[in-house]
Amino acid sequence: MSAPPTGKPRRIGDVLLEKGVLTPDQLRIALTEQKERGGQLGRIIVQLGFTTESTLRDALSETLGHQSVDLSKLVVDPEAIKRIPRELARRYRALPVSVDEGNHRLVVAMADTADVVAMDQLRAALGGQLEIEPLLAGENEILAAIDQFYGYELSVDSILQEIETGEVDYQNLTLDDDQYSQPLVRLVDALLADAVKVGASDIHFEPEEGFVRIRYRIDGVLRQVRSLHRNYWSAIAVRLKVMSGMNIAETRAPQDGRISLSLLGRPVDFRVSAQPTTWGENIVLRILDRDKGIVALDAMGLADDALQLLKLMLARPEGLLLVTGPTGSGKTTTLYSMLNHVNSEAVNIMTLEDPVEYPMGLIRQTSVSEAAKIDFASGIRSLLRQDPDIILVGEIRDEPTAEMALRAAMTGHQVLSTLHTNSAIGAIPRLFDLGVLPDVLAGNLIGIVAQRLVRRLCPHCRIEDSPSELERRLLGLGPDQEIRFFRAAGCSRCHQGYRGRLAIMELLVVDPAMDELIAQRATRRQLLEQALANGFRTLADDGIRRVLDGSTSLDEISRVVDLTGRLQGIA
Repeated sequence: MSAPPTGKPRRIGDVLLEKGVLTPDQLRIALTEQKERGGQLGRIIVQLGFTTESTLRDALSETLGHQSVDLSKLVVDPEAIKRIPRELARRYRALPVSVDEGNHRLVVAMADTADVVAMDQLRAALGGQLEIEPLLAGENEILAAIDQFYGYELSVDSILQEIETGEVDYQNLTLDDDQYSQPLVRLVDALLADAVKVGASDIHFEPEEGFVRIRYRIDGVLRQVRSLHRNYWSAIAVRLKVMSGMNIAETRAPQDGRISLSLLGRPVDFRVSAQPTTWGENIVLRILDRDKGIVALDAMGLADDALQLLKLMLARPEGLLLVTGPTGSGKTTTLYSMLNHVNSEAVNIMTLEDPVEYPMGLIRQTSVSEAAKIDFASGIRSLLRQDPDIILVGEIRDEPTAEMALRAAMTGHQVLSTLHTNSAIGAIPRLFDLGVLPDVLAGNLIGIVAQRLVRRLCPHCRIEDSPSELERRLLGLGPDQEIRFFRAAGCSRCHQGYRGRLAIMELLVVDPAMDELIAQRATRRQLLEQALANGFRTLADDGIRRVLDGSTSLDEISRVVDLTGRLQGIA
């Protein structure tokens, strides 16, 4: 979002001159036209053909300090549409985009965010119940979007009913060639918006013999939301492939694509994968919500001493720092949070990802690509010629990548990467397995972060209870020690008693004593004993900490972490 202007607002003509969009001659012509016939300068500039609405919109955004939005990539919240009548929306060139009941906020795309009369009328229509947050958009874009979105029902239930019954309100259809008159097109958009709204991380479209199952992954658990007749799957699959830039004629080979949309008033990307199966193409969309993708280190829920330890590890100027865990354990989110912590104008941060998930300012991000013949190993070699301070490698998955990552770490660069292992200690033998020499790894490894994601107890329905004798042993409680212990229940605001997720982590710092063990190819037990002597806390320890502070349940921790070692007296 553009920063609010300070002091006297800048004139749109001056901004367009600075950006090189207008020449001084064109500005003089537009100002002359404005004197002769009146009206807004921006509208006159567009009518004269000197610039486009999108360029003007971005310039206005900088001048007025309001965020701009591209309505061609917008899918609105149907609940927002209900808040403002169509006649009022057309009169004041205002399109409701999303509604946030919790914060009493309605996001509205407007052609003129400085129109005081329009803002007053919109507030009056809302009855003072919601505050208006304006977004800038082009006037013609808004009028087209109003016709598009007000003409159709956008809720999933209503669209499904329309599809299944064939009852279409033809009076609301605008042009015969309007693709939005197709209910299946609206169904796909509504499902994407619905998934983002409920906080899903993935959407699964799974064809069976006679129907298509639609599931959302919410808080790490798949939940079926819809089933559609198989007849509709072909059209839905084509729509998803068109949106993501795939080849619609190819149905027998796996494909990958990407969708970028503005949903619920913010940019959301989808990573799309199509996989041929027995009953047709299985399509899975990974939701990359930029608002949720980057979390400040201080907001990750780490214990105070662990947070300070992680910041000290990030302060090291050179070496390899690894984040480990299985697929879906939040490794990418943690890496981006680390990059965000060290990101500044003083350092050059470059990344190699497969693919780039969250665009970040100041950071040079590159996607590995077979078409461009860039893999992780050759990409690192290329990045080293770009004068980097910090390099992020999406994943170390083979010997050449591991070798190049360590070579970068040995030559004065800080390298961040991920590795698929079950624990922090397990990353060291995994690197040996990839062919890394022990004496090369020793001295160049800063540390290893292992993590899992666990579901957070719903604060509205969690039940306070007394732990059983076995649970007291797992929690490490003394005979007379009293704690507040909670279990999951379940209510209308959550799913099976849980709402949202949090990370549990173990941080292994590689000190000189650990380096010596690594150089000697020490066993896992020897490495663990040394780590515990340095104050290392395991995933189980961190999970128990979150149980004791009421954030999650012991059942949830035992679902993702092995707790049997605690019964044997082993941390």
